[in-house]
Amino acid sequence: MKRMMMIGAVLVALAAPAMAQDVDTLSPEALLTLAQKEGKVTVYSFTSRIARVEKAFEEAYPGIDLIGFDMSSTEMITRLRTEAAAGITNADVVYVSDAPVVLSDLLETGLLKNYVPPRIADKLDTAFKSPLLAQRLSTKVLMYNEAAYPNGAPIKNLWDLTTPEWKGKVLMVDPLQRGDYLDLMTEFVLRSDEMAKAYEALFRKPIELDEGVETAGHQFIVDLFENDLVLLASTDDVNAAVGKLGQDQPPVGFTSYSDRRDNEDEGWALQVVNDVVPSNGIVFPALLALTADTKNPAASRLAIDFLMGDDSETGGPGYAPFYVAGDWPTRSDIKGHPDAIPLADFKAWRVDPAATATIRKSVGDLVLQLQ
Repeated sequence: MKRMMMIGAVLVALAAPAMAQDVDTLSPEALLTLAQKEGKVTVYSFTSRIARVEKAFEEAYPGIDLIGFDMSSTEMITRLRTEAAAGITNADVVYVSDAPVVLSDLLETGLLKNYVPPRIADKLDTAFKSPLLAQRLSTKVLMYNEAAYPNGAPIKNLWDLTTPEWKGKVLMVDPLQRGDYLDLMTEFVLRSDEMAKAYEALFRKPIELDEGVETAGHQFIVDLFENDLVLLASTDDVNAAVGKLGQDQPPVGFTSYSDRRDNEDEGWALQVVNDVVPSNGIVFPALLALTADTKNPAASRLAIDFLMGDDSETGGPGYAPFYVAGDWPTRSDIKGHPDAIPLADFKAWRVDPAATATIRKSVGDLVLQLQ
């Protein structure tokens, strides 16, 4: 009897990967039958827009409860690590940014695994479906108040931000609290050659580095802090301070281009600084992944499929919260938002997660010293 039980256990263990592989190949219709038996799916999300996805998903798929948790990517990464160390799996799906940390700390360590819905695989470039699925491209870029500056952005060169005119008037979320902003700081360093050229273009002389400062990118970070860079607790705080209507000579700030979607509701006049040397900030992927030990394998895959949008030009209900100016779809068959600057014309650097990961900690150490 013991021998038969051991053989049975081995057969179950051998069958598990095959079962997972079978689920990976199922259509949404086939997944739905299994997902309704599971009854729920839990999504950790780095954006509050998950609430709109939750409502749309449950309307499309009655009988499945999508439970969305909104938290920053930094908080999410910490939570996933802590839960894994305790042997707990609360999330089924992870919707997250901060690719440099996610790919090295969560994917490579086996806490996450990739899933690309088969119906859209041929509509994605390889870079958007491996090593993790990218749902859209998001930003951390320099924004200004277009009501206060109706003739265009008051910044033409990033080094303007280090001049007396902008002392204490440049805002961003603390990079040590939000990984996307640390990735932005890291990109300044990775693009040091471009930063040096921009310095010379503005000040008409080659850059001179302070003692102990390694590159033009490091020097820009140092000068930004010395010019009283203002660190706030949240992106909404930055948006309100920069975009609020009725201000005279308001500050500028690094935030998300897509937050312009809230201008009318919030009484803001946010606009992106795009005509700027050498760049207005960074573009990075918003990633979707399965947790390695998801309790709801069918519902989790169905949720990812839903978040990737339907086959309409705008992506339908699942993609509707992200079909805004400032987010660009990764699917080739979903058109970019008509009010957005085309990605090809957008003056932002595309993040290379592997390159960022190599120096991110040292940049964080510099930011900590400057604070």
